[in-house]
Order: sequence, then C-alpha cells, then structure tokens
Amino acid sequence: MRKTLAACLIIAGSIGTATAFAADREIKVEDRLDASAETLGDMMHASDKGIPQDLIDKARCIVVVPGMKKVGFIFGAKYGSGFAVCRHEGGSGWSAPAAMQVEGGSVGFQIGASETDVVLLVMNQGGMRHLLSDKFTLGGEASVAGGPLGRDLSAQTDAMMNAEILSYSRARGLFAGVSLEGATIHPDGEVNRELYGHDTTNREILTGDFKTPGMAMKFERALNRDSARRDR
Repeated sequence: MRKTLAACLIIAGSIGTATAFAADREIKVEDRLDASAETLGDMMHASDKGIPQDLIDKARCIVVVPGMKKVGFIFGAKYGSGFAVCRHEGGSGWSAPAAMQVEGGSVGFQIGASETDVVLLVMNQGGMRHLLSDKFTLGGEASVAGGPLGRDLSAQTDAMMNAEILSYSRARGLFAGVSLEGATIHPDGEVNRELYGHDTTNREILTGDFKTPGMAMKFERALNRDSARRDR
C-alpha cells in the first residue's frame, strides 16, 4: 500500500513537472533572448553584489539561463533554456548566441516550485571544450564551483580559479554563487534552427563567424556594454 502511494505521488509530481517544462518551451525565442539580456545586465552591474568584473574579463564563454525552473512533489527536477556565447580568437568581441538546455533531477521530500536566473562563466579551454560538446554534466565531466561575488577578487577565491565553470544565481532579487553539480547541459537544436534558419551545431555557432540574428541584438548589446566602457 505504501509503495503504491509513493509511486502515485512520484507519478503525480512527474506529470506536474512535465507540464511546467512544456509551458516553458512555449516562451518565444525572442522573449527568452530579451530575458537573457536583462539577467546578464542585472548580474553584471549589481555594484558590490554582482559578478566580479575581473572574472567576466577572463571568461572564455558565458551561459545565461533566465528563469530556470525547479519544481517537484517528492520527485524534484530542474529545467532551463538559455544561450551561450564565446569570445572570438584574440578576445575581439563575442560569438553569436547558441541555444542551450539545462536539466537536472533530485529525489527527496520537496514540495513547491521556484524560478532562478543562472549565469555560468566558462573560465578556461577545458570548460570551453565541454561546452562545445554534445552533452556534459556539471560536476561530472566539467568541474564547477559557486562563483565569488563583489567587484574585486580576494585571495580567498584562488581555490575557485581551478574550476572550469563558475556559477551564479539570482532568485527574488538575491544574488549568490551557487554550485549546480549534477545538472546536464546540451544544445537546443530546435531553437538554433529558429534563430539561424537551418540546422547547425553549437560548435559551429560559437567558434564560427555567424551573424547575430536581429532578435538577439539586445542580448549582444548587454554583452558588449562593459567592453565599450573598458575601451574608453
């Protein structure tokens, strides 16, 4: 009897989770790009509580996932859709955006739902290699750590510099460096096809000379805003 009840609760939770994720997929690509631009702008310019500028300057790639969802009833799951960009060779500007999906699950007693904005900084060639692959797991193939906050780095953050990816989150206006170990990241071919009009891989987008689509210009401006300030 207890096993049957537990199974029913898990199934019910899974159905609710699938429904929430299906609704997330209905969000227009342009709206998700605009949300990514706003998330990135807010987290980059949050005075002494934001992502350190030093780390943004050193990052090889950036992944932005606005409104990553966490829902569950007994069975919990995380899901989010966002975009990645990588620096061009020589550091001159950013690539066009490539669509990404983030998924992760957990089991335990949990009820409710939440949304969290997530920014990942890919700090070195190893992390970029994982990002360009078909699929990888944070904390598995790629090392990840919650990133430090504040405009200036301190000596105590040196240990984090060995991580391939640093992760940040914002929920209800609060910023934090948070580890997303266990989350899986992979390309979103359907969104890429809508953006570029044909099938393409994230490797081709992030390392090639793709023109940024018109609907992604707000996102591109958010990325280039700090570069323009530093060049003055």
